Amino acid sequence: MLGSAMQQQLETYLANLREPIELVGTLGDDENSTKTRVLLEEIASLHDMVSASFDGDAKHVPSFEVRRASDHNASVRFAGLPMGHEFTSLVLALLWAGGHPPKVEADILEQVKELAKDTSADFDFEMYFSLSCQNCPDVVQALTLMSIFNPRISATLIEGGAFKDEVEQRQVMAVPAVYLNGEPFANGRMDARDILAKLDNGADEKAAAKLADKKPFEVLVVGGGPAGNAAAIYTIRKGFSTGIAAERFGGQVADTMGIENFISVPYTEGPKLVAQMQQHVGEYDIDLMDRAVAQQLIPAKEAGGMHEVKLSNGASLKARSLILTTGARWRQLGVPGEDEYRNKGVAYCPHCDGPLYKGKRVAVIGGGNSGVEAAIDLANIVGHVTLIEFDSQLRADQVLQDKLRSFGNVDVIVSAQTTEVTGDGAKVTGLTYTDCTSGEGKSVELDGVFVQIGLVPNTEWLKDSGVELSQHGEIVIDDKAATNLPGIFAAGDVTTVPYKQIVIAMGEGSKAGLSAFDYLIRTEPAKELASA
Repeated sequence: MLGSAMQQQLETYLANLREPIELVGTLGDDENSTKTRVLLEEIASLHDMVSASFDGDAKHVPSFEVRRASDHNASVRFAGLPMGHEFTSLVLALLWAGGHPPKVEADILEQVKELAKDTSADFDFEMYFSLSCQNCPDVVQALTLMSIFNPRISATLIEGGAFKDEVEQRQVMAVPAVYLNGEPFANGRMDARDILAKLDNGADEKAAAKLADKKPFEVLVVGGGPAGNAAAIYTIRKGFSTGIAAERFGGQVADTMGIENFISVPYTEGPKLVAQMQQHVGEYDIDLMDRAVAQQLIPAKEAGGMHEVKLSNGASLKARSLILTTGARWRQLGVPGEDEYRNKGVAYCPHCDGPLYKGKRVAVIGGGNSGVEAAIDLANIVGHVTLIEFDSQLRADQVLQDKLRSFGNVDVIVSAQTTEVTGDGAKVTGLTYTDCTSGEGKSVELDGVFVQIGLVPNTEWLKDSGVELSQHGEIVIDDKAATNLPGIFAAGDVTTVPYKQIVIAMGEGSKAGLSAFDYLIRTEPAKELASA
């Protein structure tokens, strides 16, 4: 199961074990059980503190439990093979069960340990993932952490491809999908802090209290994507105290699979690039405040004064200059049925959810690069793809169009306006569209709809702030990344700069950082600040 390079890598990691761990398999006579046995035996052979047995009696076959030999409550269960994107999750499970301390914030680990301490409630999680899902490892690792470090929490992490009947029965149509005590709990990318926030009613208050004592920054970057990280690195290197308040570190890059136009790097993937950005930011004394959702901006009353950003958890942050890099999100169709069938056939991430539609019929809405790339990706997995584009022709690069048309299981429909996503109350069954040429209404029978129609800037929180926005809701900036308000700059996909690309966002973020530096050295603090 493990190649020589992977075995060598794992052997190096296992040298960090502090106490024995047990791998307990529940196996049958099927091929996946055979592979699971081989995997566990290979892992056990790499370190004398790891043992493997095959006398488990779990309900999932095949599955295996990773547990601490001295404390069987310190455990987590994998159903199916955690390879691909999830191999790192398996390594972390082995290390944590073996007593190696996790690299998470101390307050998060303490919150995990304290959860349910004063109640009689137990938390039994089941989580479905796919091996091609780049959003799943965060959830897998969060639940692994919680299951190993709190005896009241258990987690079974299920590879959907190995348990298709169960996936069909539960109508899991989007991953990551989490169930708690048998009931749907959450869908989508989450980390331990997000999960704890849903379980702990006092999470917002704790987060706000943690931020309450923050001193004003000279530069506060709002947003943690490529633009925000570049801006922060530039300002901290200029010697200014810098903070990053990010709803989600990495932004949309974390949802991007293949990146082939990041100059000097022929190929990388979003999660890997995010990890590298975080490592780079960590090299400096930048105050990174993750899961900080901006809710309101109160600009300074005079040049050199303090701008204030209020957060959704009730906390407030202040700074002499702001760099707004809140990015954008997937645009929704805005038609009947879209919200009703979200995660029940309506999806936005073909890499994550595509494997759940193997052999089925799906549609992709959108004929730009992202839509055509999604259709190409899905054509290799599903039974049939129908690409629907509102314009009279596809807008994707010609090389992508040529690749798309090489598939025999793809239909392309142009001049088509999607009007409704239809379903049976439980899941998507099709969609309707209007032929823009004839005006005729038509329908397509489908099992899933993937929406890829562009981006919407995250600027709702700037309403009534005085920051000028374009007719499309983007922050209007000049050639130095300055907004219409002194001391407030912006960069990246949230602005009017054309061409939403990672390299452009990084360049614009760097420009915004330099402009903030120039503003600060040329602007005296307001009188009340100077005398404070």
